[in-house]
Amino acid sequence: MKISLALALGLGAACWMAGQAPRGPASPPAPSVPTLGSMEKIKVHGKSLEGNLEGDSADRDVLIYLPPGYKKEPNRRYPVVYFLHGYGIGAQRYWDTMKVAEAADKQMSSGGAREIILVHPDAFTIYNGSMYSSSPTTGDWETFIAHDLVAYVDSHYRTIPNRMSRGLSGHSMGGYGTMRIGMKNPDVFSSLYAMSSCCLTASLNPGGRGGAQAEALKSPEDVKSGNNRGIMTLLAEAAAWSPNPKNPPFYFDLPTKDGQPQPETVARWAANAPLAMIDQYMPNLKKMHAIGLEVGLQDTLAASNATLDATLTLFGVAHTYETYEGDHTNRIPVRFDANLLPFFSKNLTFSDAKKK
Repeated sequence: MKISLALALGLGAACWMAGQAPRGPASPPAPSVPTLGSMEKIKVHGKSLEGNLEGDSADRDVLIYLPPGYKKEPNRRYPVVYFLHGYGIGAQRYWDTMKVAEAADKQMSSGGAREIILVHPDAFTIYNGSMYSSSPTTGDWETFIAHDLVAYVDSHYRTIPNRMSRGLSGHSMGGYGTMRIGMKNPDVFSSLYAMSSCCLTASLNPGGRGGAQAEALKSPEDVKSGNNRGIMTLLAEAAAWSPNPKNPPFYFDLPTKDGQPQPETVARWAANAPLAMIDQYMPNLKKMHAIGLEVGLQDTLAASNATLDATLTLFGVAHTYETYEGDHTNRIPVRFDANLLPFFSKNLTFSDAKKK
């Protein structure tokens, strides 16, 4: 039996829109205009993304929500929440589907949440997602999120530029990025909220999910002409977790060769699973002011998220963990509205609050 490595099998099968998302960033309808706050769509250059071997642009789209008081009170500063979108579609589709501006308007005008700046960077790549990892093939997305982007936002907007006023969050691939980047950067972020995190653990998948087809590809152009989601996720993961600058034209190593596992590559993938790396970052996680985890009971990723909860509990890391009736995608807008925004409102430091 041929066995190929699949890191967090739910990524391909249970990512946004349950596999129905387009392969490319389709032109979405213009977002609705907030009635209270305001939205901006900007470009942020990522020095850490320059020269990536995939050829993805280092100038990234970033969506920003400015709360109702931002224009009315020119001397007021605000906490910032960074949200990382999931695999398969970009930040704009997530923003529109979650109705970010409308949810923020409602929560902030009703008192359900205090006024916060929301920042949603786009991490869509040639293979439909960066995995928010550090790789010469994809670029150093960890540094882009935690440093390039934060520095840009702090220098161009009226933020409260300290860790106690910064939160990091995301869904699916973005939940993975939240845990990966958050545990490495306690000096940048103080609060984490991970929704339905993918890729938390590594496992062997009998039969593979596109391994043979991936091995048969001759160039990135072959990928563009296909429509196999399993292959695309496999390539995105390989680009992020087993880069190889000396292996053109893809510049990564696959976890199989001739259908057989490649132990060194398998080990590199396993090392990128948060549940494999989390032990060494426990001191950092204990520095966090707040950590929130959540997952739907019908989500194929429920078991690995439960293991993350149990692991944090075992090591005495303070956090909350919540399950709810729902699958990987069908409750995301309401969870963002009713849970994520109040979580950060409660746990971030505001200009008129005492620093904890």
